[in-house]
Amino acid sequence: MPFKRYVEIGRVALVNYGKEYGRLVVIVDVLDQNRVLVDAPDMVRGQMNLKRLSLTDIKVEIEKSPKKKALVEAMEAADVKNKWENSSWGRKLIVQKRRAGLNDFDRFKIMLAKIKKAGSVRQELAKLKKAAA
Repeated sequence: MPFKRYVEIGRVALVNYGKEYGRLVVIVDVLDQNRVLVDAPDMVRGQMNLKRLSLTDIKVEIEKSPKKKALVEAMEAADVKNKWENSSWGRKLIVQKRRAGLNDFDRFKIMLAKIKKAGSVRQELAKLKKAAA
């Protein structure tokens, strides 16, 4: 089956728009075909439009509309935070945040490191071409 991310109770989603942007939330109830009830350990439970959510592969085993304590325990048991940080999507967002926090001198140092790396790769490639010829 090509499609694996369903809107379901316990599905972890990333908020991609609005004041909760960048936050991981768990779907605790489906209100209708456009809205769901979401909750996270550090936010107030509320409804959110599905257009504001990007579904992830992570799923938490919970029942419909659990209490906050049960939700937090289920998220810790499923190790949501660690799974997210180890996923390629999560790592990409962490790198983006880190790069956004850099100052001019840090960006300059990164530029010099890239130039140095490209030069060494070019030298090794030239050696390999010379050995092959």
